[in-house]
Amino acid sequence: MIKKTKAVSSMVAFMLLGGALAGCSGGDSPAANNSGTSNNNTTTPQPKADAKKEDRALRMMSSVIGGKNPDENTLFEKEIERLTGIKAKLDKPASDYDQKLMAAISSGEKFDLLQVSKERMNLLVDQGVLTPLTDQVKASKVLQDPDVLPTQEWDQVKTKDGKIFGVFTKFQGGTMPTVRNDWLKKLNLPEPKTLDDYYKVLKAFTEQDPDGNGKKDTYGLSTAGMYELQGFFSAAGLKQRYVEKDGKKDVPYSTDAAIPVYEWLNKLYKEGILDPNFATNDTGKMRNLFLTDRVGMITYWDAWVGMLNNTRLEQDPKTTFEAKGLPGAAGPDGKYMLRRGDPDVWVIPVNAEHPKTAFEFIEWWHSKDGIILGSLGIKDNDYTEAGGKYELTKAGKEHAMDHGVPFWYNKKVQPPFGLLPGVKEAQELVIKYATLELTPPKWADAEKIINEFSFKAILGEMPAAEAVKKMREQLKAKQLID
Repeated sequence: MIKKTKAVSSMVAFMLLGGALAGCSGGDSPAANNSGTSNNNTTTPQPKADAKKEDRALRMMSSVIGGKNPDENTLFEKEIERLTGIKAKLDKPASDYDQKLMAAISSGEKFDLLQVSKERMNLLVDQGVLTPLTDQVKASKVLQDPDVLPTQEWDQVKTKDGKIFGVFTKFQGGTMPTVRNDWLKKLNLPEPKTLDDYYKVLKAFTEQDPDGNGKKDTYGLSTAGMYELQGFFSAAGLKQRYVEKDGKKDVPYSTDAAIPVYEWLNKLYKEGILDPNFATNDTGKMRNLFLTDRVGMITYWDAWVGMLNNTRLEQDPKTTFEAKGLPGAAGPDGKYMLRRGDPDVWVIPVNAEHPKTAFEFIEWWHSKDGIILGSLGIKDNDYTEAGGKYELTKAGKEHAMDHGVPFWYNKKVQPPFGLLPGVKEAQELVIKYATLELTPPKWADAEKIINEFSFKAILGEMPAAEAVKKMREQLKAKQLID
């Protein structure tokens, strides 16, 4: 399977590079058409033909950006043209995006813009099929404005040698423990700071009838398997997935430092504080327990703090329900460690036929009009506007103000309807404490081993120290850690 993947990747690179060269004449390089900025990867003099005005057209492919169905996707294309004058064609597969993306590229299809994850971008960079955007980004007054895109955020998408191949499509949040803050208040409990604090709070949620129904039918904590336990492993200063030091990759959850955290989780399980179905839960089941007063804490995304609050408010405007994001447990150095989601980015393939227009669109995407399209959606379909006042249509309410950009960076553009309760505070925790993870191509193989032995440790099927030892042995045996 690995050899097959490499062969497909090599074929993709060959097709893209071959298509780029075939589309050039007079010694032009594909990078020469990116913008007026010079490209360090070529020293070939540019002929006068290079100054020819490029057609303002784009062929794009995305997984989440666009309409919610094929008909609305057509409206989305027309809205781009209305707002920018760019004639856009947007391909948005209904499923299996990555596979269809790679299949389309490998068959020789040409795109001007692709929406991909940072992980996918890194793979395409390695194959040499993406246009470097470093010079254009540095020369862009729009993208260099710290109020549009915070300066420090660029470190997320830079390659090891400092190059930029992708520009953010949205603000990507992070994950954290999310607590029933109303239960904390009801039981007169302070916000937990350490693992011991978390234990006391979760135990109280289990034993002190926080929902007030006179029954012992609540749990302190529920998760969807090992999903987003970063906030607890923060207590040991351990990062989820991979870390790299001195050129060597390791999985902190497989080290001896993780043993006390597994023992703590096992204690919760043995005492009935941890939802006994945590290992088989999906995120929907976990959220439902939280919304129906069955559990006092879950581990999930910052955006869901607001959505959980809003769901209960819509059901009952007088509800006391209050979800709140927490920074997790402080580590040995007193610092918190949360997980940041891999950003989604716009990238321009080397064989793009309209690279200047593509970069123009990227800049526009971070303007007010671009943000409104990516969030609220299409005027007169998802919303109406008069005198600067917006109103959602029935379709707009169903689409939940998310056409690929539920949140954005640009501080100059305020959400027309404000943020949902609790989201701002949760996002501030992400910005303050969350960092990206290293997710190499073989992460899925490593994750199976990590989950297997983590469950054994938490369920008490194996002592935590033995589970960690076995986990590490298998990761090394399969060359998944150095």
